[in-house]
Amino acid sequence: MSVIHATAVVAQGASIGSDVRIGPWCSIGRNVTIGDGAELVSHVVVDGRTRIGAGARLFPFCTVGLAPQDLKYKGEDTLCEVGARTVVREHVTIHRGTVTGSGATRVGADCLLMAVVHVAHDCELGDGVIIANNVVMGGHVTIGDGAVIGGAAALHQFVRIGRGAMIGGVSGVEGDVIPFGSVIGNRARLAGLNLVRLKRLGLPRAEIHRLRAAFRLLFRGEGVFAARVEAVRSEYGADALVAEVLAFVEAPSRRGLIRVTVDADAGDDDAG
Repeated sequence: MSVIHATAVVAQGASIGSDVRIGPWCSIGRNVTIGDGAELVSHVVVDGRTRIGAGARLFPFCTVGLAPQDLKYKGEDTLCEVGARTVVREHVTIHRGTVTGSGATRVGADCLLMAVVHVAHDCELGDGVIIANNVVMGGHVTIGDGAVIGGAAALHQFVRIGRGAMIGGVSGVEGDVIPFGSVIGNRARLAGLNLVRLKRLGLPRAEIHRLRAAFRLLFRGEGVFAARVEAVRSEYGADALVAEVLAFVEAPSRRGLIRVTVDADAGDDDAG
């Protein structure tokens, strides 16, 4: 049996799963679906065509599925999704998508969005993503599985953050970050690889060493970048991690890649 507090307002038409807990002063719109075992602690607003995954937890004063902050938005029927077991902490805002974008904002499963995070319209967050306090992102941002975004970072619209990447706190990110890349600074620069994440994935040391060698050749080698891409492909392209990075580098992008700067000469040895 679900437990809905007497002060909560659940609109007719909302779909509430089993074992759902909806606390005091929550407001649930008519097009909302809440999965089994989810919990809305108190003072949570969920509206629009929004799906909350099974076992998700939403903390006080967060809002999910409200209209985007986009002057072109005219009330179209767009989507917002929060994945299973994801935790959304206090004062987080997750806005629904737009028809000029993908039409949906999606947060994956097993994510943690700490207090005062803003997930803008048409953003796509993978599974296991951790977003620290006060992070803001523009529309259409893509974040790969297992990425970690440090506190107070700002992600420009259309930026792509690769799988397992690490964004340092208070970093302004204006370009794409390669899978397992580690960026720091304002404006953010590529400092190396996120070795902590690579080790936590249990990858063999040989694979990590090949990725580091490919990284050095790609971002610190001589010659034009396109030639270095081909050199990496020729020498390390059969490695799955390297192939993932090359596919990311060559995918269409609105923002371009963040590169290593001249003062980041040893970052991949200790970047975490």
